[in-house]
Amino acid sequence: MKTGKLAKTYRVDSGKHFRLKDFDPTECGGRSAKEHAEEALQEGIVRTAELQDRLYAQNQWAVLLIFQAMDAAGKDGIIKHVMSGVNPQGCQVFSFKAPSDPELQHDFLWRTTNKLPERGKLGIFNRSYYEEVLVVRVHSAILKSQRTPPVLVTKNIWEERFEDIRHFEQHMARSGTVIRKFFLHVSKKEQKLRFLKRLEEPGKNWKFSADDIHERAYWDDYQKAYEEMITNTATEHAPWYVVPADNKWFTRLVVSAVLVETLEELKLSYPKVDGAKRQELAAAKKLLMKK
Repeated sequence: MKTGKLAKTYRVDSGKHFRLKDFDPTECGGRSAKEHAEEALQEGIVRTAELQDRLYAQNQWAVLLIFQAMDAAGKDGIIKHVMSGVNPQGCQVFSFKAPSDPELQHDFLWRTTNKLPERGKLGIFNRSYYEEVLVVRVHSAILKSQRTPPVLVTKNIWEERFEDIRHFEQHMARSGTVIRKFFLHVSKKEQKLRFLKRLEEPGKNWKFSADDIHERAYWDDYQKAYEEMITNTATEHAPWYVVPADNKWFTRLVVSAVLVETLEELKLSYPKVDGAKRQELAAAKKLLMKK
């Protein structure tokens, strides 16, 4: 499978017929040579750097990448490797944990809205407002602690949140923020192997938390929540990419392909210099040549 086709292969822009079981977390897109994939990834990293420079210079569009996944699916590794060529000056990365007390004083979109990328910049959310229809849905006790007026917490709460998210993302798209969302689809078997690696290798011990095992017990509930999340929030202007995550090298290649395609679709270019500006530059050059 050519790199250019990867972005379309795993894209979901309508949840009408979406079923998570139709996506295989072990898939490698017909690729068997890891070294060739790494070469393609490096090409994608270089191309991303070129396009990001134009994005920053043009200062019109903003791009937001959202990563959601089960623990140990590789979100941190994706951000580290795929974005390795990105200029930090034009990139903003935010990770979202459990809401703080001040954050709970606002609506569920407030804390992430404050971190949206500026025009000309690439924003990355490691988890996001989607946690409100994932972990909060799986653990209903959290919902009771969010201080939402009880009369508003009805049986329709999840459908209402999905609707709020769709409207929010539509608003952002109409305002010039391009949204691309990634669900890193890891298998339960692979997650176990990665947890064991964290336990067995001293250098990875710090990554392990007892909460990881606790959440693993809710695997099926989470899979259902992810499926309904994608079904209800996949749109043309804010599509989901269900990326196989059992093979990290392939996961990174897919994300890189999506990012490159997204930036290329914007037809980015450096600002054009008008006649007056050219005269100013010529005068500056002439002055410099005299000294």
